[in-house]
Amino acid sequence: MKNDKTGAPAEGVRERKRRETLQRITQAGISLFIEKGYDAATLDEIAARAGISRRTFFYYFKSKDEILLSAQSGMGEAIVAALLTSAPDKRPLAAIREAVIKVCAPYPTADLIALDRLMRSNATVQARKQANYIQHEQTLFAALRQRWPEAGRETALRLVAMMGISAMRLAFDMLSQEEGRRPIVGLLNETFDALESEL
Repeated sequence: MKNDKTGAPAEGVRERKRRETLQRITQAGISLFIEKGYDAATLDEIAARAGISRRTFFYYFKSKDEILLSAQSGMGEAIVAALLTSAPDKRPLAAIREAVIKVCAPYPTADLIALDRLMRSNATVQARKQANYIQHEQTLFAALRQRWPEAGRETALRLVAMMGISAMRLAFDMLSQEEGRRPIVGLLNETFDALESEL
């Protein structure tokens, strides 16, 4: 079945239900982590709030850690999707900057701060979060190669992907250190401005 407007495959009932359940579990978990603390919130409470059984929980997540990480793990793909819609005359770093801001801007500062604190409170989650950034770099690099496939650009595009993700990481670190005094968009503009001024 295809979507009449886009020609892309339409989402089936099973896929839609799975996506909606995944979202419910993620939202239930994060809200309980914020209310009770990561360690105090139990899998049974998360499952109950999401309206599922404990057994069903394990069809979607292997642990509580994965709930936190799911909020970050799709960011690389979201940035790539935004990147691929940027104007064709943009330079790679400018396109990354625009894509990162587009993806991050809708999130309320309070939610970003709360999520960051939750991740920092668990050493295992924090370590996997850093590994996710490396995955984001690789995902972004692959998209840059697709967008700018000219021979001889591979090394430069890899560096641009690394620098773009690093600028985003630094902005989120600043957001946490400042406890949300400035919105993420302002901090992203500051880190990308600093990067571009040195190139």
